[in-house]
Amino acid sequence: MSLYVDIEKRFPEFCLKTKFEAENEVLSILGASGCGKSLTLKCIAGIETPDRGRIVMDGRVLFDSKKRINLPTRDRNIGYLFQNYALFPHMTVKENIACGLVSKHIKDVSCWIEKFYLTGLEDHYPAQLSGGQQQRTALARMLASNPTLIMLDEPFSALDDYLKWQLEQELRRTILAFPGTVLFVSHNRDEVFRMSDRIAVMGNGQLKTMQSKKELFQNPKSLEAALLTGCKNLTHAEYVDEHTFFASDWNITLTSSVPVPRDIKYAGFRAHYFSIVPDGSLSNTMECRITDMIEDTFSMILLFRETHNLKTGDWTGLRFELPKNIWRRQEFKDTLFLRFPEDRFLFMKEDPAQ
Repeated sequence: MSLYVDIEKRFPEFCLKTKFEAENEVLSILGASGCGKSLTLKCIAGIETPDRGRIVMDGRVLFDSKKRINLPTRDRNIGYLFQNYALFPHMTVKENIACGLVSKHIKDVSCWIEKFYLTGLEDHYPAQLSGGQQQRTALARMLASNPTLIMLDEPFSALDDYLKWQLEQELRRTILAFPGTVLFVSHNRDEVFRMSDRIAVMGNGQLKTMQSKKELFQNPKSLEAALLTGCKNLTHAEYVDEHTFFASDWNITLTSSVPVPRDIKYAGFRAHYFSIVPDGSLSNTMECRITDMIEDTFSMILLFRETHNLKTGDWTGLRFELPKNIWRRQEFKDTLFLRFPEDRFLFMKEDPAQ
C-alpha cells in the first residue's frame, strides 16, 4: 500500500503546505497543538478540501486540483479514528459496528464484537461504556469497513495515564496486525516513539523534517524537531573549527567528537547527559551557579547557568535531570562543575522562522 500527499490550503492562522509519501508503515506526525496535524488528516479524508495539490492512494487518485478530482469521503475507503471516537450516541455497540459493514448480517457484527472483547456489551450505548470499551467499539467499526488506510487523530489526548497506557497497548496490537499504512497524529513524543516507524515533524502548517524515529531523537535536523523531542538545553552556536563551537547563550566554548557544521546556527544538549566532576580541569566543563532545585516524581531537576554569564534570555539557563538516588549521594553547593560529553551534542542549521 502506498500514499502520496502534496497539498496546500490557506487558513486564517497559517498556510497548510505538506508533502510526503508513506508505504506499509506507521508514520506519525508530531507537532504542537494547532500546527496543522489534524487538518492534514481531514484533507486526506475529504472532510476539508485543499486549495491545490494531489492525493493518491495505491495508484487511485483521491484528489487532484488540476484535474478537478475530489472523491467524497465515503468513497475514499479510509478508516479515521477521531479524538473522541465519534460513536453515534443513539446507537448501541452492535449498531455502531454495523455502520462500518457493507453487510449488516448479525454474524458479521458478532465476529467483530468477539474480536474486540465486547461480548456482553452489544446492547449498551456509548454513554454506558468505559473509555476502553468506547475505543474498542470505534476500532471495530473502523476496521469492519476494511479500510486501505488508517488515520488516528490524538486517540489518547483526553485520557488519564493509567487508561492511556492500557488503550495504547490495545491500539498497538491492532496496528501491528493491519497490512496497510497507518498515519498517527500526536503532540506526545513518547507516544509517537512507541507507535511509529518514521516520524514527520510539523510546525506552523509545514512538515519540517521526516526521519526514522531513532534518527530523529538522536539527531533532529531542525530546531522544531529538537524542541518536540524534548531537548531542554538549546543555544545559538558559532563555528570555530571542525570540532569546536562557541555556545553563545551558555558562554562556553565546547569540543565535539562529531564534526561541527560550518553553517551551524543552534546546538542542543539533552538534560540527562551531563556528568558531575570535582573541578574545572577537564575540557567541556562548566562552572555552574545553581538557581533552583525541583523535585520531580522520580528525579531531581537542577536549574543552573554558567557562573560568569552576564547574558539574559530563556536559553542562558540550563537544566540537568538526574535520578533521586544519585542526587542523594551528592553534596551540592551553590557552585557545581558539570561536564558535556563530546559525543552528545545536537547540531541544527535551521532558522526558527523557516
